[in-house]
Order: sequence, then C-alpha cells, then structure tokens
Amino acid sequence: MAAEPPWKAVREGRIWRSGKAALPTPMPRSLEAKPNVKSTGGQGVRSEIHQDQEHEDIEKGFELSERAAQAAQVNLSAKLAKDGAAGKKAGFREIWRLLLIARPEAKKLAFAFLFLLVSSGITMSIPFSIGKIMDTATKATTEGGNELFGLSLPMFYGALAGILTLGAAANYGRIIILRIVGERIVARLRSKLFRQTFVQDAEFFDANRVGDLISRLSSDTIIVGKSITQNLSDGLRAAVSGAAGFGLMAYVSLKLSSILALLLPPIGLGAFFYGRAIRNLSRQIQRNLGTLTKIAEERLGNVKTSQSFAGEVLEVRRYNNQVRKIFELGKRESLISATFFSSTGFAGNMTILALLYVGGGMVQSGAITIGELTSFLMYTAYAGSSMFGLSSFYSELMKGVGAASRLFELQDRQPTISPTKGEKVVSARGPIRFENVTFSYPTRPAVPIFKDLNFEIPQGTNVAIVGPSGGGKSTIASILLRFYSPTEGRVLIGGKDITHMNAKSLRRKIGIVSQEPVLFSGTIADNIAYGKPQAKRSEIVAAARKANCQFISDFPDGLDTQVGPRGAQLSGGQKQRIAIARALIKDPDILILDEATSALDAESETLVNSALTALLRGNNTTISIAHRLSTIKRSDTIIVLGPDGRVAEQGSYDELSARPDGAFTKLMEWQMSGGEVTDQSVNSPAKPVAQETDWDMQSEDVTEVSEDTSVPSESRKSD
Repeated sequence: MAAEPPWKAVREGRIWRSGKAALPTPMPRSLEAKPNVKSTGGQGVRSEIHQDQEHEDIEKGFELSERAAQAAQVNLSAKLAKDGAAGKKAGFREIWRLLLIARPEAKKLAFAFLFLLVSSGITMSIPFSIGKIMDTATKATTEGGNELFGLSLPMFYGALAGILTLGAAANYGRIIILRIVGERIVARLRSKLFRQTFVQDAEFFDANRVGDLISRLSSDTIIVGKSITQNLSDGLRAAVSGAAGFGLMAYVSLKLSSILALLLPPIGLGAFFYGRAIRNLSRQIQRNLGTLTKIAEERLGNVKTSQSFAGEVLEVRRYNNQVRKIFELGKRESLISATFFSSTGFAGNMTILALLYVGGGMVQSGAITIGELTSFLMYTAYAGSSMFGLSSFYSELMKGVGAASRLFELQDRQPTISPTKGEKVVSARGPIRFENVTFSYPTRPAVPIFKDLNFEIPQGTNVAIVGPSGGGKSTIASILLRFYSPTEGRVLIGGKDITHMNAKSLRRKIGIVSQEPVLFSGTIADNIAYGKPQAKRSEIVAAARKANCQFISDFPDGLDTQVGPRGAQLSGGQKQRIAIARALIKDPDILILDEATSALDAESETLVNSALTALLRGNNTTISIAHRLSTIKRSDTIIVLGPDGRVAEQGSYDELSARPDGAFTKLMEWQMSGGEVTDQSVNSPAKPVAQETDWDMQSEDVTEVSEDTSVPSESRKSD
C-alpha cells in the first residue's frame, strides 16, 4: 500500500509524531525570531554577536545571485524612442512625409487653397485702394477728385464693400474646410495608430509603458493634425500675402523696397535657429507629457492600494514633480519665443521708422505721392506680419515634425509575431506537444525559463501544470496563445507547428481564464459576449449559468448591469465567474485555466468545478495552471515543472502522491504546511519531518517543549 502523502495529515488537522514535535522547516538562523530566554556568560556574548551579525546582514540587504547578473542583460529593441525615430533629426523627407498625411484630403485642401487665394488677394488690395483714396482726397475737384478707377466715389465704395464681403465669405470657407479636414485627419491618425498598436506582440508591450502610448495617440495626433491643416493654411496665407506685398512694394518704390530687404537675412537666420530650438523642446515636452500620462494612468488605476498605504501625498508629489518638469520646459519655450518675436518686432519697428524718414523726403521731392507712401507703409506692415507668420509656421511645423516622428516610429513597427499571417486554424483539436522547447523572454534573453522542455497533452484530457513560483507555468499558456515564440524547439497542436498558424484564428479556438480576471467597462452581458461577439442572449444566459453566475439575479438590471471600469462594481469572485463564462461561451477546443477558481469561496468553487467537469466531458483539452489541491486532484495528468526549465515528473495524482521522495510530494508538502516553494523543494529528495525537527531542536536558543503536546510553548501562545 502506498504511503500516505504528508500533506493529508496537515489538511485533516492531525499532527505527525515521530518522538518529537513535527515542526515546519526552520527559517535561516540569521532571520529567526529569537525567543525570550535567559542567557548568561558566553551565551549573552553569543547573543550579542548574533544580533550584530543580523543587523549587518540587514544593512547589506540582498546579495545578488547569478540570475540577477543574467537579468541585467536587458533587450529593449522593441522599446520606442521617447523622441521618436531614435532622435533622428528632421529633414526634408520627414517634413514631406508629414505633409503626405493630408493626401486623402487633397481635393478639399485644394478648395481651401482657392479660397485662400481669393481672401488674400482681396486683403492685399486694401492698401492699394486706400492709397488711391488718399490721393483722390488731396486732389482738387477740377482734377477729377470725385472719381476713382472710372467710378464715382459712392459707386466705388459700394463695389469695395462687395469685394470685402466676398473676401470674408472666402475666408469663412477656408476656415471651415480646414477645421473639418483637421478633425478628420486626427480621427484617421488615431484610428490607424490604435489599430497598429493593438496588433503589436507581447514583447512590444513588455518594453513600452501604456502612458507613453496613450500620449502618442492623444496629444501627438492633435499636434500633427493642427500642423498640417491650420498651420499649413496660415503658412500658405503668409507666403501669398508676403509675396504679393513685396511685389506691390517694389511696384510702388524700389528704393524703399531695398531698405526693407535688408531686414530679411537676419530674420530668416533667426527663424531657422528658433525653429530648431522649438522642435527639440517640443519633443522633450511630448516625451514628458507621455511620462505624466503614464504616472496618472498607473496611479489612478491603483488608487485604492495607494490610499490603503496612505500614499496620497507621495503620489501627488510624484505627479507634481513631473508637472514641474513640463512647466520648466514650457517656460524655456516661452523665453525663446519671446526673445525671437520681440527682437524681430523691434527690428521691424526700426525699419518702419527708417521708411518714414526716407519716404517723407521722397514725398517732399515729388518722387512718390502721399497715397503711394501710405500704401507702401501698409504693405510693409502686411509683409512684416507675413514674415512673422512664416516664422510661426516654421516653428509649428517643427513641432509637428517632432510629434510626427513619434507617430511614424509606432506606425512603422511591424510585430515579430503577426496576428494575421499564417495558415488559418479550422480546429485546434489534437494532442499538444512541446518538443525540446527552450525559451527566454525577449526582454530578458539571458534568463532561461525553459530548456529542452518536453511533454505531451493528449486530446480531450484535463492536465494540471504545477511547479515553483516563477517556474514558467503561465509562460506555457503565453506560448500556446502565440504571444511569444520558442527560442528553440517546436510546439505542435494536432501535429502542426503553431508558428505556421494564423495567430488570430488560433486564439479564437482557445479560451483562457486568468488568475486576475480582467473586465471591461460595459454590462455583464457585454463582458460575457466578448468571447463570442455574435452570441445570442440565450447563449449568454447559458454560459452565465454554467459558470454559476447566480449573483446576477441580485442586480436590478440583471445582465445589463454596468460593471464599472475594470469591473470595479463587482467582487473578485463575481469577476472571476464572469471571466469563466466569457471563456465557456466560446466553446473552445483548448481551455486554459490559470488558477481560475482562486477568487471563489469553497461553495462557489465546487459549483464552478462541477460545471467545468460537465463541460469538459467532451473533446475539449483543458490545461489547469494549478495551486489548489482540489484542482490538481480533478486532473487526469499532472505535469510538474522543475526550476531547471524541464519536466521534473509527470503522472496521475495517485501515481505522483505515492512517491514520497518525488518532486510533487515535496511541493505539496511545502504548500500545505505554509512554507515557501523553493528550487530545492522541487528537485531535492524529501526529508522525513522528524529529521527536520531534530535539526531544529539542536539549536541552543529554543524554548522548552510542553510534555503533553510536544509543541513549543511560544507557538501555543501565538496560536
């Protein structure tokens, strides 16, 4: 007859007796809590030395292991550069690519450009008309002072009012077209980038923070949309107005135009350096905004944990520190902008003063009329405004390039595991076989998880995978779902290598219930139907009943009850049962239960297990990543993973529990006795409990043992 597994005695409340107390494996001596005992002489000295050693160990902290050195070798090739495109400088290619974003709106932008020409042309005709009006007003009536352009003054003013009205209408058309086009471009960008983000592989999300991705999808797209619509329109308007202004100034007076031309080189040079500085600052601001979004998203998403540790002040300080960084960058941008625009404004005012001085002399000499000087000065103001507009256009364009480079980097990245390429999976039934699988996570390539892992799961069986924490149990599920590919070896389903399968269609054939259930904002019905969007109401109800979701009857809205963000309105057990229903409604060929009943009480667990057992009598293959003994005992086969990345042993519950020195026996002994699962506990032979007790009782600093129970008196007090 097989020996009784040691954890059964613990579970049934019986005490093992082997002449001495059956104590759990002791903690390391340096970390033991010292009992209150009398000590004199050498014992007191030893106690002080021991306390000093313990204090020294605490001061030193943890010594780094060989695994830590391996973990230090990080691969972040999937991480997006904070400044976009690895900080590459903006050239014509980047600017041209930015402008090409607006290609689908080319026709509408052409109409906007036509309206721009009309409104700008009418605007630029105003100084010329004012000059003529002034010349006409200074002429005597006998010299034709009552006519202008062959029209009487009332008719001329009426015609001018009509032209100005046409200009206002054209300006209205330009603005509304550009606003609508801009919103459409931003919407298209966001949709495209969100889709591109969603198809990325797990390595991408391991290397990048969600807050930075949200920043790219929100603020960066707004900057880019504004840069290629409103900013582009303003730049074209400034260019048209500037060209027309300089042309008409040259027509009025070449001498005065040459004076104004002296201002162009320094303004152009200043605009170049100003635009480059603004572009760099814009990238830094967007990068820090991404960090700010990350902090807010992370902290607000875990606000209850923060509040439970009274960490509100710490989190507010952390957020404010990042806000302060952005403020300092904004202040630097304001300083640079103020310096540039104030200096160019001062230069423009000095130029106007010079034009008045020279132009006044030309009017006195009769070289030009007072009306022509007035028109020239107005054109100078228009041209100066155009120069400022072009400078602003360039700086905003550089901001757009800085934001666009972050978007292009995300847009250009192709996932290493494409969700749409490969052979479409019609059925995922058949044996699951891991053949010589070696695997390390892409971001930690030097830390091996599996090494020559081999096992097979027959079709339609219920298999439990157990092992120490960090042994790779959940990694098996991730590989089956094609979140990652093996570094070496193959994973076969029905004799076919899953790396040749279409990942999306394969995932449709697999149902998974995670240890920490994830629900989305919406109703209970929406969350259950997430596993099968086209599911009928009756199918949703049936899946909910199979998962023992009877609590739905207690809600006034039933299946239409809102679960809140991340299911905040539900308890952990309720969320877990909805997650189980979501997996069951798919009727998957492979069902992965990652400790799916961990959040349930004993009664609910029994009911859900009954439902799962009834469901799995068919041809479904079930993989249970298990810690609970009830889940393990229900399995047909148990696969025990060792810390070396291989299968330590495999067999049925009865077979493995009959091996007193087996890895499964030792693992269960540690779990049932409340100990930690260490590498040694799985690989090393199990020691008789009496021997462990003997070792512990040899310690000098122990309490006296009660004769009637053989349990330390201090332990009894703590109980």
